[in-house]
Amino acid sequence: MYQHKTRGGDPIALPVGKVVCIGQNYQDHIAEMKSQVAVEALFFMKPATALCDLSQPIAIPTQHGAVHNETELAVLLQQPLKNASVEQVQHSIWGYSLALDLTLRDVQQQLKQLGRPWEIAKGFDGACPMGPFLPQAECKHPQQLDFSLSVNGQLRQSGTTANMIRGIYQMISEMSHWFTLQPGDIVLTGTPGGVGPLLPGDELHLQLADKLNMTTKVIAA
Repeated sequence: MYQHKTRGGDPIALPVGKVVCIGQNYQDHIAEMKSQVAVEALFFMKPATALCDLSQPIAIPTQHGAVHNETELAVLLQQPLKNASVEQVQHSIWGYSLALDLTLRDVQQQLKQLGRPWEIAKGFDGACPMGPFLPQAECKHPQQLDFSLSVNGQLRQSGTTANMIRGIYQMISEMSHWFTLQPGDIVLTGTPGGVGPLLPGDELHLQLADKLNMTTKVIAA
């Protein structure tokens, strides 16, 4: 069962809540998906049951088409937020990590074509492998963090939080005007370009600046 943890493996005394995500927050990902930029932010959720430990093998479904990687900075909240200001958001953050927003891409595209919601493509069990969290004090400049994903030794995604369309505090403030955010909730902040299919047997390496290095492998669910 998933539990928020520190880099040293200690449990964090916060409940496990929902995961609130933003889509289309990096221009290069918008371009590769041939999407259009909208004025309103694209928010969606993953349930708590989507969370799993990134340090363990990632079990992906193999019967629903391609499962794509989307590497994202993750933010763990420690205080409730509702209609929050940017200043309130800054004081509500416990810390930061990296996560994979796994996406059933074929399912998502089919649902989009039908004009239907695509939560099942994002919220299936195990769809949010999560790394350990660094306390906020260790990430004094969260809007200046480089991060990357390599698959089988080949760099696939490389981004910097400086390139976000909506900054961390701004997006969380906007989210809190739609959904009440609770202690233990996680916010995913968008993915840069470089999404692609993962296959059983793949070896993954994720890096957050000089602060986190994580390795894992992909297995069939």
